[in-house]
Amino acid sequence: MKRFAKLALLATLVLGLAGIAQAATEVKMVGDAFVYGSFNANQNFTGWSTGSWDNNSGAYTGAGTQTEDRFQIWERFRLRSDFVANEAVKFRLGIKVEDTWGHGTFTAANPAVQIAVYQAFLQFKLPNCDIEVTAGLQDLSLPATAFFTDSVVFGGDRAAALVVTSPLIDNTLSVTAGFARMLDANRTYDTTTTQVSDEFDVYFLALPITLEGFKATPWGAIGVAGSSANYFTAGSYGPNSTFADSLLSAGTFLTPTGFRNSQNAYWWAGSTFEVTALDPVKFYADVIYGSGNAADRKKDKRQGWFIDLGAEYTGWEVLTPQAFAWWSTGEDSSARNGSERMPSVLSNWGPGNSFLFDCSQDLLKQGNMGVNPIGSMGIGASLNNISFIEKLTSRLTFVYVQGNNSPKAIRFLNTYMGSNPYFTMGRDLTTNEHVLGVNLDSTYQIYENLAAVVETGWAHGEFQSSVWGHRLASAARSADAWKVAFGLTYKF
Repeated sequence: MKRFAKLALLATLVLGLAGIAQAATEVKMVGDAFVYGSFNANQNFTGWSTGSWDNNSGAYTGAGTQTEDRFQIWERFRLRSDFVANEAVKFRLGIKVEDTWGHGTFTAANPAVQIAVYQAFLQFKLPNCDIEVTAGLQDLSLPATAFFTDSVVFGGDRAAALVVTSPLIDNTLSVTAGFARMLDANRTYDTTTTQVSDEFDVYFLALPITLEGFKATPWGAIGVAGSSANYFTAGSYGPNSTFADSLLSAGTFLTPTGFRNSQNAYWWAGSTFEVTALDPVKFYADVIYGSGNAADRKKDKRQGWFIDLGAEYTGWEVLTPQAFAWWSTGEDSSARNGSERMPSVLSNWGPGNSFLFDCSQDLLKQGNMGVNPIGSMGIGASLNNISFIEKLTSRLTFVYVQGNNSPKAIRFLNTYMGSNPYFTMGRDLTTNEHVLGVNLDSTYQIYENLAAVVETGWAHGEFQSSVWGHRLASAARSADAWKVAFGLTYKF
């Protein structure tokens, strides 16, 4: 009874505050919710856990120590409240509750309130102009074509940032500049009286250009990486992956371990392209080069390219055919000369809602295989927006991925460290390995804001025993990966 009394008091307080706010401002609320069950067989191509980092000293637990639970029921609720003072000033607060049935928040026998803040930012325009400032915890992405979901460097996630956007030429050219603090391990005080560099900051600039039949966004970003930031325990892309995997080189783990410098620079430069002049045929592309730790030891450097290209035909009402390809530099035969893969922060890249990549799945938990697009190349095709029945739309996607990483480099680190989380079978592919993936996803719009969603996926991989060991490679050969998820999504 005490717990329910506290909940009632909390609800009364929130409603009371909203009422007070409405006296001076307008309060707008939107949100979404989903409930779905997900059946996943042979996750990570083995049915076992991947390796994971235990702490920021680089200690880790090897792959294959845990066995999958194939069926789970997930629930998530998000509420976004805009407190609007006028057309130029507002504050947004976004909260969410998320967990599996039978655990934590949704445990029937022992319920508990677990509310997380995922958005909290102030947004306003400078007086008498169209310069807009957004400051606080916000959704943030570096420029990318929407055809590939989001940025392969940093996309589709929240960050504590300051972003300024301003038009330069009306409807033609604008500028976006910003700063984001991605990591701050010790916050206000370091652990001793000796100061350490424990932050990872990113500065970025973009110049969106819009012409008739053509759009492009040249952009650049600079990261300042402190040697004592918590790269190993801060999450990045895909299952059980961290900033350490996406930012650092394999040579970081060789003696002497870690950075020589207290701070190192990372930088990225690239552009997005969208050509619609031949509408209904449209083309999309991203070209990116990234580099990090160039002034540190040779073994700690990381640099490389990433290029993608997509095309679609939008002239049919019943479906949209799409084709796409990408290429990225991969590791050469040595880990002692640094990494030849482009560094990234948090990837949210993937075409056609592919089951292989962490991209645009509606039913996102246990929703993909977490394959790394960096260090690979591939081709694929998708039949998007298939609609022969009213209110029912579907998408069918096929993807083939080939690794660009030298087997020798990955084998060397696996021999040196053991089954480590930096390279993961099925996520990081050698030149002798490939993965096939197919997904069929459907949405039935029951009402305008209520939909039933089904997502299915199949994946098959061929992996080298000499690189990953007989146990993991043999488990991947014994069965393919499958996913079937069904749920309800509600948006209001």
